[in-house]
Amino acid sequence: MSAATTPAATTPAPAPATPARTAVAPLTTEDAELLVSAARGAAERAGVTVSITVLDAGGHPLAFRRDDRAVLISGETSTRKAFTALQLDAPTADLVDAVLPGGPFHTLPTALDRPLLFIAGGLPVHRDGRLIGAIGVGGGAPDQDHGFAAAALDALV
Repeated sequence: MSAATTPAATTPAPAPATPARTAVAPLTTEDAELLVSAARGAAERAGVTVSITVLDAGGHPLAFRRDDRAVLISGETSTRKAFTALQLDAPTADLVDAVLPGGPFHTLPTALDRPLLFIAGGLPVHRDGRLIGAIGVGGGAPDQDHGFAAAALDALV
């Protein structure tokens, strides 16, 4: 066969392009310190002593602070609230009813090695729509802790 009569080599059509995922900056130590400072400032203005925990997206501690006169258990509750908000990507205040008898997460608090805590005060931290960590505040009333954590997120933006 001559080159003129040889069937043209066909090349496969290129695969459709998938949209490139843009990298989102992780939660940094500097971010974590800003979150702690903002939550602490909000708590101080309210006259409440608290503990504050900031976790990265992998659940590793980036920052922790316990006020001198905060109740001792607040350190544990702030960490558990942050962990719960991170694992479920939801404010812990929104999950309280989910663990009541008949709720979808009723048995979840006892199903894991690391205990969750369904009390207001834990918030996931997002950047550009992606989960990058969480903050938990403990030591005040649940609504106060939630407000202190929310103030911290407002400062991060």
